Amino acid sequence: MRPEIFEGSAVISQKGRDKGRVFVVLYQVDADFVMVADGDTRNLDRMKKKRRKHVRALPAAFPDAVKQWREGTLKDSDLRRILWPLREKLAGAARNDSGREEPIVQG
Repeated sequence: MRPEIFEGSAVISQKGRDKGRVFVVLYQVDADFVMVADGDTRNLDRMKKKRRKHVRALPAAFPDAVKQWREGTLKDSDLRRILWPLREKLAGAARNDSGREEPIVQG
């Protein structure tokens, strides 16, 4: 069973040109769509609308980020800081035997 996607969930894109990128869900548009940002290519001014079926939930959540976003105090640098450990962990898991990274997580 797939983990539920909710506000504050860390997700990885499964489809589109941003495939493999890690995002935080900042709010739910409706039953099919969520708005995501990563503070890098998709900053808070240009959030990405993604279909739920095109993202996979990761075992991490950042409810404080959603709270800060609603209060207007969240910055792009905050998103980059909280997502960095996840990106590093996923990049490390994608390394093959030769030590080179596979292009699973960009950035």
